[in-house]
Amino acid sequence: MFLEIITPEAVIFNDKVEVVSLPGSNGEFQILNNHAPIVSTLKKGFVKIKGSFESTESFEKMFSKKDNVWCLMIDSGTVESNENKVVILID
Repeated sequence: MFLEIITPEAVIFNDKVEVVSLPGSNGEFQILNNHAPIVSTLKKGFVKIKGSFESTESFEKMFSKKDNVWCLMIDSGTVESNENKVVILID
C-alpha cells in the first residue's frame, strides 16, 4: 500500500509500506494492505511504519528506527485509508 504523511509545512513521507500502526483516539490500530476504507482521528503517540523508507532528506531527522520499524512522534492528526492508499495529516 502507499503511505503519505503530510504536515502543514510539507509532505514528509510518500512511499510504499507494509504496515502502519497509528495512535487512534480510541486506541492503537494497524492498517494493512487491502484494509477496509477508514477515516479516524489520531492522538499523541507514535506512527510506526514497517517497510521501505524514503523520506525527504530534510525530514529524516523527524523519524527514529527500532527493529526495522520507523517511528514518528505526533501530537494529533487524522488518517484516511482507501484503495491501498493511506494519507496521514499531522499537526
